Amino acid sequence: MRKCSDQSCSCLMMEIQNEAELCFPQLLNSSCRKPTLHWSKAVLLNIVLSFISLITAALNLLVIISVSHFRQLHTPTNILLLSLAVSDFLVGLLLMPLEIIRNTACWILGDFMCSIYYNLAASVFCASIGNIVLISVDRYVAICDPLHYPTRITVVRIKLSDCLLYTKDILISPGRYNSCYGECVFFSSDVAGTVD
Repeated sequence: MRKCSDQSCSCLMMEIQNEAELCFPQLLNSSCRKPTLHWSKAVLLNIVLSFISLITAALNLLVIISVSHFRQLHTPTNILLLSLAVSDFLVGLLLMPLEIIRNTACWILGDFMCSIYYNLAASVFCASIGNIVLISVDRYVAICDPLHYPTRITVVRIKLSDCLLYTKDILISPGRYNSCYGECVFFSSDVAGTVD
């Protein structure tokens, strides 16, 4: 490390900047540090997660095409399975690649895209859980009350229930929990402490 004169702080700041590897070097005091993973771990993590993401998207796309294409598969249960496949397809196509970026590199997409990402993640997660619950209710009614099943569980009711699962409120204050530039967080530990 090079020695600096006492009168010049800029030399020290340059040294700190080079050692820390900031996400945005031009923003010395407000930039996050780049995630530090050994290159072999980063490559292995990216390959495994990309493969899982690709398989998730491809297999769920196969379910979506199958149920959508064949008219004889348009039953209430299969429509719920189609909705679950759409949720899981979005996880594999959008959420998993963005999560790979968020965990292995600096978030360069900005605060607004961070808010969209978390809003999409929350919506898809809630829709997946809601679909699983609806499938459970559907199977419960089909097993426990098979004579009334066709009148209680109809395609129109199932489609209406699925539409309600995919609604979400608007985005408010993107980036309000980020502590530095290059970070994408959804909530802060300070907020969690005040909720207690």
